[in-house]
Amino acid sequence: MRKLLLWLLATTLTLSCEHRVAQSEPLDTIAAEQPLPTLPDTALPSAQAITYTIEIADTTDDGTLSSLENLYTGEQGWFTFRANARRDADYGGTVRGTPGMVVKDWQFDTHFDTTATPMGTWGGGTGWTGQPLYIKWSEDELAQFRQSSPALTSDFGREEIIISSLCGKVYFLNFHNGRESRHNIDVTNPIKGTSSLEPTARRLLFVGQGIPKVAPMGQIAIDLLHHRRTFFSGADRKAHRGWHAFDSSPVCVGGYLFWPGENGTIYKYKIRDTTLTLHSALRYRCRGVAPGVESSLCVYNNYGFFGDNAGNIICIELNTLRPIWHYNNHDDIDATIVCAVENGVPYLYSGCEVDKQGDSGICHFVKLNALDGTLVWEQQLPCRKLHLNGKHFDGGLYCTPLLGQGDCDSLIFANICQRESNSTAEFTAFHKQTGEIVYRTPLAAFAWSSPVAFYNERRQLFVFTGDSHGNAYLIEGRTGRIIFKERMVNNFESSPVVVGNHLVVGSRGKEIYRFSVVSKP
Repeated sequence: MRKLLLWLLATTLTLSCEHRVAQSEPLDTIAAEQPLPTLPDTALPSAQAITYTIEIADTTDDGTLSSLENLYTGEQGWFTFRANARRDADYGGTVRGTPGMVVKDWQFDTHFDTTATPMGTWGGGTGWTGQPLYIKWSEDELAQFRQSSPALTSDFGREEIIISSLCGKVYFLNFHNGRESRHNIDVTNPIKGTSSLEPTARRLLFVGQGIPKVAPMGQIAIDLLHHRRTFFSGADRKAHRGWHAFDSSPVCVGGYLFWPGENGTIYKYKIRDTTLTLHSALRYRCRGVAPGVESSLCVYNNYGFFGDNAGNIICIELNTLRPIWHYNNHDDIDATIVCAVENGVPYLYSGCEVDKQGDSGICHFVKLNALDGTLVWEQQLPCRKLHLNGKHFDGGLYCTPLLGQGDCDSLIFANICQRESNSTAEFTAFHKQTGEIVYRTPLAAFAWSSPVAFYNERRQLFVFTGDSHGNAYLIEGRTGRIIFKERMVNNFESSPVVVGNHLVVGSRGKEIYRFSVVSKP
């Protein structure tokens, strides 16, 4: 590890004909031994595929991260997609013994919007990725809200769910009974992605619009204390692409908010009290193409990783936004990259869809070294598109993979859609070290929802996942055996948030549910 860091620091390479990266200072052995070292801002040869510009909007701030500390510890809730900056879904879900069933605790119905847009009507409930947030407010925060917020209902309490809907509204629900804890906020346009809560002061909510029912659409910040919008950024005329949707769930690191866009831009905002100010923006092309980004930024120390809809996996340095390395993974990447530290080395897991390849092709599921983008292993999975009722649904990977722990520490799991093996989808377990497929469990319908984990007192792993027909599954992690399967909702497209033995998830239509994973009576 130390040799690799030293080599990275000593290497100076030309990124493109437009940019040359200055040589970094050597990293001494003391710095290399620190638990959170700042990784080198030095481009590797693969980054030559990228041409880019960086707009510096705030020249009074050098953009240096104030800290590499993990701000998403889970002590007070889950504030972004897949729980934290590494997107590893370490929710700490718990069960007793061997669970046998999933039961519904409550249901909340959103509004249903029938307004026609250039891309159809979107109704309500939640879509992809649509994960709820869970917040456990302190006594001081509760008192402050009760004193200052104009939006609280009688059901406002310490534990709250925040969920953004396809109907264009943000809802606030009492975690225990599913009733509205505050009045909803109308942000006009449908929201497909997962909103994000600033994890330090826990006052600003960041919401990305996904469909232009009313122009413009873009990025929003909401002050939860006063229940009002304090920031909006719409069409960016400097962007390489004109599609200004934001399905990505933004993430906070060292005093800044990083927010990828489908307009081909990575935005770096300074968080200032109850609003955002633009610090800088990265706009790039790969091999002449300007892609968009729907995945959420995965972060390890001062490196950020994302996939785009041209199949590029890119590492950027978060202090400067400069690209560090590039990996071509062949086709559209919507699923968020997952980072895992194994024997002191950070690795990335990612997969692509079968989209631009045509009606059939390969889902390339890969493991990369996060420090230099080199391939550790690749599993090639033949997949196909599904044509249904005049629409087509791409094959491959849409969910964000789930890292196993406990008795499944050697495994990583993913839902793979439309396998050529005649299964519409398969819940698949891969060996982390070799990429070998350990087992495949057929699902009844394609599955975009990301699987989540529950562990018992013996650290045995049980997986909850759902499919597009609304089937809920409990799967034994070690074997792939289906313990429970039942149709419980209209469509599991969104990903759940996990609290104890409970999970909250939305459905296409208008429903939000809380379920519990329990033993059979």
